[in-house]
Amino acid sequence: MKPAGNVLVVDHDVTRAQLLAGLVEDVGFNAEINSDLATAARTLQSGSIDVVLCDMDMQGLNWDEARRASREAYSKVPVIFFSEGGEEERMMRALRFGASDFFVHPIDDSRALQRSIERCVGQREVLRELERSQHNLEALNTELRGTVKMLEQDQQAGRQVQLRMLPATPLVLGDYVFSHTVIPSLYLSGDFTDYFTVGDHFVTFFMADVSGHGSSSAFATVLLKNLFARKRSDFLRKGDDTILSPVGMLKRANHEIKELQVGKFATMVVGVLDIKNNTLRYSIAGHLPQPVLVCNEGARYLRGEGSAVGIMDDPSYEEHMIDMPASFMLALFSDGILEILPSKNLIEKERYFLQVFEHSASAPEDLVTRLGLDHVETAPDDIAALFISKRG
Repeated sequence: MKPAGNVLVVDHDVTRAQLLAGLVEDVGFNAEINSDLATAARTLQSGSIDVVLCDMDMQGLNWDEARRASREAYSKVPVIFFSEGGEEERMMRALRFGASDFFVHPIDDSRALQRSIERCVGQREVLRELERSQHNLEALNTELRGTVKMLEQDQQAGRQVQLRMLPATPLVLGDYVFSHTVIPSLYLSGDFTDYFTVGDHFVTFFMADVSGHGSSSAFATVLLKNLFARKRSDFLRKGDDTILSPVGMLKRANHEIKELQVGKFATMVVGVLDIKNNTLRYSIAGHLPQPVLVCNEGARYLRGEGSAVGIMDDPSYEEHMIDMPASFMLALFSDGILEILPSKNLIEKERYFLQVFEHSASAPEDLVTRLGLDHVETAPDDIAALFISKRG
């Protein structure tokens, strides 16, 4: 039968140590004898000892040094002291040292010694398990830190790619100025905006707010960027005018987001600005807040209805066409802006949002300052903003 644990008997009296070791082995444990403290210290360093049985009157035993050595190196190994006398003062000294138990030699009750050693072996095994768990946790933490660092590097690289996908800001086309800002809640953003010229006098733009955060949402923005770039190319090479149809682009976006099959959807605003005739065609796909038009007459929302893209197989969208004022600012935001507004509910937030436009100058920079976006480094949700201005 395999011994239940390893016991180190430390006693300068070899005959007495052998008798004690024999008793230890009789109750089912493996016993090893050391007759001096230096040898005992080396044996303990092996880590295989579960319990130490030590004579309190061991030659060369300095209690101050032994207590210090126990704290520094051997406090994890339980110690049972034995002595030829059972005086109270000797027992108290053993307990102050940190003894797990105390026996008077010769030991007549082998069953009591067995129970005491079993208890100490169990304690030692618990400590070993804790050491193993701590070692495993430290190894896992090291691995996790490496993984997190790698993910952060990947996210940072992805962030740089996403930033390079954004259009030039500002883009000046005659009297018209296009600009944007994007504040991600993480490295990558599920909010995206783009604008570009189509033909001689059209500018197509869109604002997209993809559900969720992180890599998968950012990947959906790459798909939308690619879709609009492809349809612009089709207009130039094939005469396909889908890129000039807000409804047509929303239907294509709906199809491609569903085909992606990653459980994502996006609210969107798509617009086509005719900078020759100063007219705007636009469609809204479940997007909040709705675009805000600011001019000399005040600020108002551009209304429109339609479901988010990527949800329904055959959604319907409204297309609106309006004549733009001689001088205006059109502002589009993702819904992350609503998270930083002070009002409590959506109706109050939309009312407050519109009041900010009514009391701010028409320049995008003033609006950004009024909303506090110039001081936001990280946001609870992604925030994207697109501004289109026309000087009178």
